[in-house]
Amino acid sequence: MNICQVIQQLVQCAVRRQLIDREDEVYARNQIMYLVGLDDFGPAGRETTDRDMPDLLDELVDFACGQKIIEDLFDEKEILAARIMDIFMPKPSEVNRSFWEKFRQEPQRATDYFYALSQNSNYIQTRRIAKNINYKAATEYGELDITINLSKPEKNPRDIAKAKTVKSTNYPRCLLCVENEGYAGRIGHPARSNHRLIRMELEGEPWYFQYSPYVYYNEHCIVLSREHRDMKIDRQTWTRLLAFVERMPHYFLGSNADLPIVGGSILSHDHYQGGRYEFAMARAAEEYSFRLEHFAAIECAVVKWPLSVIRLKSSHAGQLIDAADHILSSWRQYSDPDVDIYAYTGETPHNTITPIARKRNGLLELDLVLRNNRTSEEHPLGIFHPHLDVQHIKKENIGLIEVMGLAVLPARLKTELQEVEEYLLGRRAAVADYHQSWAEELKEQYAGQINAANAAEIVKKATTAKFLRVLEDAGVFKRNEQGANAFKRFIQSLN
Repeated sequence: MNICQVIQQLVQCAVRRQLIDREDEVYARNQIMYLVGLDDFGPAGRETTDRDMPDLLDELVDFACGQKIIEDLFDEKEILAARIMDIFMPKPSEVNRSFWEKFRQEPQRATDYFYALSQNSNYIQTRRIAKNINYKAATEYGELDITINLSKPEKNPRDIAKAKTVKSTNYPRCLLCVENEGYAGRIGHPARSNHRLIRMELEGEPWYFQYSPYVYYNEHCIVLSREHRDMKIDRQTWTRLLAFVERMPHYFLGSNADLPIVGGSILSHDHYQGGRYEFAMARAAEEYSFRLEHFAAIECAVVKWPLSVIRLKSSHAGQLIDAADHILSSWRQYSDPDVDIYAYTGETPHNTITPIARKRNGLLELDLVLRNNRTSEEHPLGIFHPHLDVQHIKKENIGLIEVMGLAVLPARLKTELQEVEEYLLGRRAAVADYHQSWAEELKEQYAGQINAANAAEIVKKATTAKFLRVLEDAGVFKRNEQGANAFKRFIQSLN
């Protein structure tokens, strides 16, 4: 296929996906020709193709590299691909107009439209996301989701060397700032020409709605503040989360905690994450109920979950906000030396909450996950953080997504776990040093039972058990008699 055919088929693909109309074909073709350095357009035909947009984009980008229009660098390729797709994209005002017109008919119609646009425009990296290894695994708490994250490509030495020569800039200030909308990108900052944001108001303040380019679950969205400011869990958090799920009842919305170690990867920009997905934590049973004396209308329960979770339910947002704020302010100051919980070291605070809001069965729900980020000599990365014996599987912070029961595991595990399987089968294997003792334990545990048909499942089951331990390590009140009694002491303190 010659380059003219590639352009023509990409344009036809855009028409089929309703990104552009037939009347836009010539315009779009001419814009693409300029970007890839093409002065003439030969016969291309109008035959259809089974090839998808990402494949056609790759060919155009490779052609531009061959023509020396761009350097053969990851970031430059991404910038060109996003600029090509932006040709097919409506302006932000048009996207917002369409979204809110559909929203007035039915909120789900609006999100369906915007999610499809974000996928079809290649903003959501569907082909790369498809490389992830995903499976569900049964535990005593329900089915956990396991993902080995292979979607984000690694930079090669040429990319890294180029980045060192580029002058740094503070625009946009971070990956979540609104200035990313339509930003061409640069070496070291992702291309966002085809990025669009939905404007909305939450409690009298301008906020924005978008999807994650590397979604970890269905309709993985981000809701972000217009102002670049640090994340903070406070009364306004409950107000905004509940306002959002009342407006979008088919979505949940939650927040990472606002302290290092127990927070997410970006604490410098106030934002939430949500989506149209039911996590294991949402399905988890309620272990026992309790009453808050000053909030008699609120249904309160402790959730059967490896972390320490209080679930609040009510038909009235205002009552939920008051109750959640009471729990937060109490937890911020709460210490229990018997279970290693201290609210402060000097002036440094340690207690916070990871909150999740949803609307279910006609009621508003808030799940409040109690967190503490204190460290010790024995656990320098965090007392309530994955401990050393599970860090060979998961060492990173346990943020909102993991809290709810989805393991986002590093790409290195794809090959490392295959080597563990080979070892279990008695074959020559290059098992990483940090997996060696675990592999030996598995070989002893399953002695005489391992074969080529079940080795992979044994490793999957064992990996899930490690992630479950990661969640248990993050629980402030352990799921034993001492922890259960300590949890009840905190609940009693609320009254």
